[in-house]
Amino acid sequence: MSEILDAPVSQAQIAAAVASLRDEAVGLLSDLVRQPSLLGDERGAQDHMRGVFADMGLTVDEFAIDEAKIRDHPGYSPSIVSYDGRHNVVGIHQPKHGIRGRSLIFNGHIDVVPVGAEKLWTKHPFDPWVDGDRLYGRGAGDMKAGIVAYTMALKALQKLGLEPAARVVLQSVVEEECTGNGALACLVQGYTADAAIITEPTPGIMQAQMGVMWLALEISGKPVHASVAHTGVGAIDFASYMFGELKKLEAKWNEAGNRHACYHGHEHPVNFNLGKITGGEWASSVPTEARADIRLGFYPGRKPAEVRAEVEAVLAEAYRRHPSSNSLRYHVVYEGFQAEGFALDMNQPVITTLTDCCRDVLGEAPAYTCFTGTTDARFFNLYGNTPATCYGPHAENIHGIDEWVSIDSMMQVTTVLALFMTRWCGVNRTAA
Repeated sequence: MSEILDAPVSQAQIAAAVASLRDEAVGLLSDLVRQPSLLGDERGAQDHMRGVFADMGLTVDEFAIDEAKIRDHPGYSPSIVSYDGRHNVVGIHQPKHGIRGRSLIFNGHIDVVPVGAEKLWTKHPFDPWVDGDRLYGRGAGDMKAGIVAYTMALKALQKLGLEPAARVVLQSVVEEECTGNGALACLVQGYTADAAIITEPTPGIMQAQMGVMWLALEISGKPVHASVAHTGVGAIDFASYMFGELKKLEAKWNEAGNRHACYHGHEHPVNFNLGKITGGEWASSVPTEARADIRLGFYPGRKPAEVRAEVEAVLAEAYRRHPSSNSLRYHVVYEGFQAEGFALDMNQPVITTLTDCCRDVLGEAPAYTCFTGTTDARFFNLYGNTPATCYGPHAENIHGIDEWVSIDSMMQVTTVLALFMTRWCGVNRTAA
């Protein structure tokens, strides 16, 4: 089906409708930031989104993640906390005045990462504040502003007396930050479309994303009194040693000859991160046990099973070479992301149409970016037969201190998404 370009609305009208919603958009984003939707505590924010979708006249589908339905899916990642009381919220627009366009999914995650050391924040991380063009707070950029953008884009069309002339699905999902099982549950629930846009904060339109894997090393050593520490084997020291050996693998994958084509020019595409370490019992005792939680990045085209095999081989060889291996034991645990990467065909219609919309609104072509993390776009592209990319507002300090999003950028993205709907879905007139 060719692009529908005969929409009874101009770009200037769309931009004006979006601009009139600026205060409402800032208010919605502030309300969402006030909901501390950390892992396992997403209910308040999801209740709010359910009300927003219902007030827009959308059909609301709210459902819990049924782990039994997704556990055997190739996109599944081992969960960390229970799904009891944790729901996805989906708003569905079904045209009432004739279907003549292509269907679309907007996807965003409502969960946020921990705030870190709260004392380092300028203000309380869940008490949003505005300074000029910036709205601060945990989750403001990653990625509640993206949810606001797609919501306001549809509202802008409604304000103009228009409706998309195809099915449009607005997904607010849980658990993107550690497994992606919220988006996977939407796929298993039957949600596919002719295209999807995930409104993650991106410096342009995403062309590729890395695979990401979480693993933990559970280690036991040889405890002794600290006065004779040289005769023992500390579990924490061994955890550091093992991660150091993994960092050599990171360096190998970053070598020019080992890179995926999309990442040839990137400064440092593969990153291994020791995100958390726990262990020990007493300052004057050599630690008996330790656990190191690690995040690994890997290139598109590699399967998680292949990566696990290579990583475990490195660990096994490092263990074999350690002079005190007879006094040490380690076990590898896989929890959280087991996420495959992908690269997109940038000539496909969803990309070219979105590119044209960005150029028309912003006055210049958007950058195409290769992301060194993972997003929920993988489920659409790899398993859902739904071409998908990420495009969202400009944000900084995500996962850091004083996270913020540009309000101007959020509204520009909203305008692009509204224009995209008119061209991708077409629009019907709902009011004179």
